[in-house]
Amino acid sequence: MSTDPRYPLGIYQPQVFSHEVKEKWLLDIKYLPDELETAVQNLDAAQLDTPYRESGWSIKQLVHHVADSHMNAYIRFKLGLTEHHPTIKPYDEKEWAKLADNDLVPINVSLTLLHALHQRWYAILKGLTEEQFERTVVHPEHGRQMSLWFLLGLYAWHGKHHTAHITTLREKKGW
Repeated sequence: MSTDPRYPLGIYQPQVFSHEVKEKWLLDIKYLPDELETAVQNLDAAQLDTPYRESGWSIKQLVHHVADSHMNAYIRFKLGLTEHHPTIKPYDEKEWAKLADNDLVPINVSLTLLHALHQRWYAILKGLTEEQFERTVVHPEHGRQMSLWFLLGLYAWHGKHHTAHITTLREKKGW
């Protein structure tokens, strides 16, 4: 565990392909919606509006952000599997977090979306070969190609990273 509240699990560390790591990351993708839902269970409106750290997003914004991010991830994987080195579309996650839906829509909508999305995403991922995971997308903001393997690890970490923001805050506050 990291002492930096921005990175309670530390920063994502890419790993070389192995079937053991693949199975672990696939389970992280498969079960993220359940883990996130458990992390926010029984929180009231004031708690959901609490930032996980000073100048950080609220728990509500975190839940909506994970849905936004993983919708983009799902599309990035589909592009990577069907096109030759496609350039993916970046988005400004900080600006997305300020949009009205983050305040007006209850988090259960994003949790429901994540359950459906991750079921479809997992269905695609579980049968991919090592060669398919070597396919790449181009991220224009980073100016480089990223393999689907790299992205699988990144998004497996991403879900756990934000869930840890919530569980760490709950432990700190005694919720």
